[in-house]
Amino acid sequence: MSEAMKVPTMAEMNAKGETPEVLFWVGCAGSFDDRAKKITKAIVKILNKAGVKFAVLGTEESCTGDPAKRAGNEFIFQMQAMANIQVLNGYEVKKIVTGCPHCFNTMKNEYPDLGGSYDVVHHTQFINSLIKDGRLQLEGGGTFKGKRITFHDPCYLGRANGVFEAPRGLIEKLDVELSEMKRCKERGMCCGAGGAQMFKEAEKGNKEVNIERTEQALETEPDVIATGCPFCNTMMTDGVKNKEREDNVQVYDVAELIATAEDL
Repeated sequence: MSEAMKVPTMAEMNAKGETPEVLFWVGCAGSFDDRAKKITKAIVKILNKAGVKFAVLGTEESCTGDPAKRAGNEFIFQMQAMANIQVLNGYEVKKIVTGCPHCFNTMKNEYPDLGGSYDVVHHTQFINSLIKDGRLQLEGGGTFKGKRITFHDPCYLGRANGVFEAPRGLIEKLDVELSEMKRCKERGMCCGAGGAQMFKEAEKGNKEVNIERTEQALETEPDVIATGCPFCNTMMTDGVKNKEREDNVQVYDVAELIATAEDL
């Protein structure tokens, strides 16, 4: 990350006796996957632009345990979750912003049972609140003005947690044409990566799930396929490449759309 990108850790803030407004939970994909790192940087740029006092855990952050739980290993999940909860409670964390719907869902709905209760919000919800509170001003679509964008609902953001309007609200603020797929919102379809499927070989079938979903997206004749999840981003990007449409269809996270439009 460039020097201009300020990303303090909880340990550094704690040493100064300071408390951040929010903890930014980066997640495994946002930390290690080269494509997802760009989403992480976009979120950081937005937080800095809005003057949000935030921190990350850095090396103290570990996997939430979502893949282990979805793959059926409850024991590993609870070990990972308890380790994270110990760190979070040690810092007396109150509010968490996530870059990933899987982290969002797990910490919001499953950590409370293990002693970790926090106000957990997805980054699209938080960016929306920054605009609503007047802390972040959008000046229009910039490079995306007039473009046709379709939004793919991540399963753990949309159908699992009912967050449909936050990402769409941000997209609509960019002076673009939001074109919905036939299967969207409550009827949305998985990209094929959820439930730890991202990390295993596909089972036998007629067609890969991400190809099916990409075809549904391409039916809307979009310039951009937007999503709010690093795993969905990978699957839709692979689908676009499979269809040899990468020259005229781009895949972006909603945070990237905002950061790019504002030239942050």
